[in-house]
Amino acid sequence: MRLKSLLLALCLAGTVSFGQKVKYSKEEIKKMETYLFNEGFNIPSPKKTSTVILKDGTSYKGFCNKIETKKGQIYEVAIKDSVTKKNIIFNADQISEMYVYPGNAEKIAKVAKYMGNIRNFSTKKLAKNTGNDRIHFVNQTVSLKNKKDDKEFLMQLINPEFNGIISVYHDPRAKETTGFSVMGSPQLGGGVIKSYYVKKGDKIMWLHKDDFEDHYDFLFGDNAEFMKKYPKNSVEWDYFSFLVNEYTAIMNG
Repeated sequence: MRLKSLLLALCLAGTVSFGQKVKYSKEEIKKMETYLFNEGFNIPSPKKTSTVILKDGTSYKGFCNKIETKKGQIYEVAIKDSVTKKNIIFNADQISEMYVYPGNAEKIAKVAKYMGNIRNFSTKKLAKNTGNDRIHFVNQTVSLKNKKDDKEFLMQLINPEFNGIISVYHDPRAKETTGFSVMGSPQLGGGVIKSYYVKKGDKIMWLHKDDFEDHYDFLFGDNAEFMKKYPKNSVEWDYFSFLVNEYTAIMNG
């Protein structure tokens, strides 16, 4: 029965997806365009205490003074132990989780970037660029850009408040949509991140805006209520963070 119900829900969802478009009010579109993910950071602060938790449960605290990356993703971490003062190097395949703080230089650069795009004022919160909250990295086995062999990397989780079903990870190599400026004024339009790494169930993939429609049913198609409210022919990539949050809320009842 449960299998039949699921198949029926997927069938209905698919029917809605290709049916009549849903029209949203200006207020609804503004809400859907609001960026709900945490800001993605690439460089940990070497002056604040980081926490590394290994797969065997052992925890280390220290100052992250070196990281090695491949295609932007962290695969090796070096910390100076806060107790022994010794440098310790960990490979990503040893680490389960890591908590670090963003570096000040990158935060300053993020603020400058925020101020340089008028669209940010209505879609993003400046506090996410300047906050002192810890960044949560999680070990994931992934194929970079869905093209390389699977390897373990430490990836920044950017939706920790609503990652119960779909987890979204920062793509350090992600590009953004372009806008335009006049005579050096703040940029109009653009600024939308084009790709993330996304995990649902046992599957993790690199999701680019150009492939969003192709993967929409996989991400959201198992909930007919959601698909009726947000069919894929009525939404935009710009709404992605809202859609993940809304889907999670509906699934959780």
